[in-house]
Amino acid sequence: MIIRIVKMHFRTEETNAFIKLFESVKSKIAAQEGCEGVKLIQDVSCSDVFFTLSHWKTPEHLEMYRNSELFATTWSTTKAMFKEKAKAWSTSELSAAGF
Repeated sequence: MIIRIVKMHFRTEETNAFIKLFESVKSKIAAQEGCEGVKLIQDVSCSDVFFTLSHWKTPEHLEMYRNSELFATTWSTTKAMFKEKAKAWSTSELSAAGF
């Protein structure tokens, strides 16, 4: 399984618009082939910083989503709201307890 983590820092005036955008697309992202869930989390010390966490069955499933029209339109709208360039990591879980 791939866990994709994306850190995004928004201009303050864009945070509510981003949250609304995410709410409108989260179920569509979760419905993509190979997606096992997606969440939005917010930094507690800087309310303009958000992270998305998405779980994908394989790297190929993530890549299929990244090549989709849904991703293209959502990402282009999201990027226009950034204060700083986003950072992203594709990770795999090694160990967990209590989650």
